[in-house]
Amino acid sequence: MVIDASASTRRHQALSDAKGLLAQLFEDAYRQRARIAVMTASGSSPQWHVSGTKASKALDNWLINLGAGGGTPLLEALQEAGRWLGVRRKQFPQELQRFLLVTDGRLKEGPELPRLDCTGLLIDIERGPIRLGRSVQIAADLQIDYRHIDT
Repeated sequence: MVIDASASTRRHQALSDAKGLLAQLFEDAYRQRARIAVMTASGSSPQWHVSGTKASKALDNWLINLGAGGGTPLLEALQEAGRWLGVRRKQFPQELQRFLLVTDGRLKEGPELPRLDCTGLLIDIERGPIRLGRSVQIAADLQIDYRHIDT
């Protein structure tokens, strides 16, 4: 899971609303005893918070304290997630992998997005009167499903 926590996600309570959704996802993962990996993309570089461990109640405290700020190192986060998924697939070939990206899609144009070779979903948290709508294209480029948080 990659969570865009850049400064733009503070607008119109986008990250706050996403936190409610993420809390439910973490709870579901905890009940299912699922393994989870969580990375944030904010500031100057992405940061891992958990990496392939069973979901725990500790994620709730982390989520409460999650703030937004800085740039959007989303490309770097996606590249790192792609590498991690590849290694994980080799180590645990029987493991079912699913990828979740939570973003407002406000990133600079750059190189082509990496292939993740994983079933995935992009949850678009872009809000406000002026929407760029870039998340639809990001989901298409990553070959993952798209949903807006309001739906």
